[in-house]
Amino acid sequence: MASQDFYAVLGVPASATEAEIKKAYRKLAKEFHPDANPDNPKAGERFKLISEAHGVLSDAEKRTKYDRMRRLGAFTGGGSRSAPGGRGSAPAGGEPFDFGDVGSFGLGDIFSSIFGKRRSEESPSRPEHLEMTVTVSFRTAAIGGKVPVHVEMADLCAVCGGGGGAPGAAVEVCGECGGRGSISFGQGGFAVNRPCPACRGRGKTPSTPCPSCRGGGEQRTTKELLVTVPPATESGTKVRLRGQGPRAQAGGKASDILITFEVGSDRFFAREGLNITCTIPVTLSQAVLGTTVHVKTVAGSKVKLKIPAGTQPGKRFRIRGQGLVKGGQHGDQIVTIEVRIPEHLTPEQQQAFEQFAETRKG
Repeated sequence: MASQDFYAVLGVPASATEAEIKKAYRKLAKEFHPDANPDNPKAGERFKLISEAHGVLSDAEKRTKYDRMRRLGAFTGGGSRSAPGGRGSAPAGGEPFDFGDVGSFGLGDIFSSIFGKRRSEESPSRPEHLEMTVTVSFRTAAIGGKVPVHVEMADLCAVCGGGGGAPGAAVEVCGECGGRGSISFGQGGFAVNRPCPACRGRGKTPSTPCPSCRGGGEQRTTKELLVTVPPATESGTKVRLRGQGPRAQAGGKASDILITFEVGSDRFFAREGLNITCTIPVTLSQAVLGTTVHVKTVAGSKVKLKIPAGTQPGKRFRIRGQGLVKGGQHGDQIVTIEVRIPEHLTPEQQQAFEQFAETRKG
């Protein structure tokens, strides 16, 4: 049951928004369009696969069904695609993937039915954890804070709770499978059980399907979270939001969301371990005669820094305790001096420098 991962095909994470999916599709479609690659037949095959991936992920209902199968391990790599009750197609073309039955039951239902267990007899399972990357500003990563995060995911329907029935609908034993949740098919002395398509492996059917999820039990939803960014966060730092992810089935525990932080750059500050670095420009006269400058810190305040006379370009000064704090350790702020040489001089300035140069010769 190997299948191509459509998110990998488009190069986007599973949490990608509709806009991100559309943007990735347009970029790849332009690159691999057959008209742009007349001498490369593989580009045409790639274009078909990209189009198929976009056709599924851009459709909310198809994407919800696809995500459910993906979480259950149906999509593991390249090769031809197949699904229970559906049609398969190779990346080179053929019939499109049929999602008509994909949302009815997961691979877990198939495996459990083969080994003689019904969904109602299994303990509620926990789905795979949801992973995503969040970009935070340099300052927030340095001193810590909270950032809002919007998470798109396929979760149990909020109206029916995953049961598939409309509010107040009567629940009856499935007439197709007799409440077993599976049906048997085969030929000769060999038979295989598969989840019942009428009740979707539940063993029971509601008198009226849920109008929100159309009886599928799942919906695509967007969850807004306020995520805490620890102080001194680096790119690659991970945090776990326990129980904030989707649930696999009614009564089951919610999965976790694993967030990886990506720290943005800053025009003024940079980082060396727990130290904050920056560069301050001074004029030639300030470097020669000395001065006092006000330096901005990553915490938002300003501190005075004395620049002694005769300071050379590239000289580094240390401001104690103005760096990052982590595990009881405090970093400093390292200030590098950049001496700016004037490009144009007035006649008076030119004369003064020539006189200065004459005195230095002696």
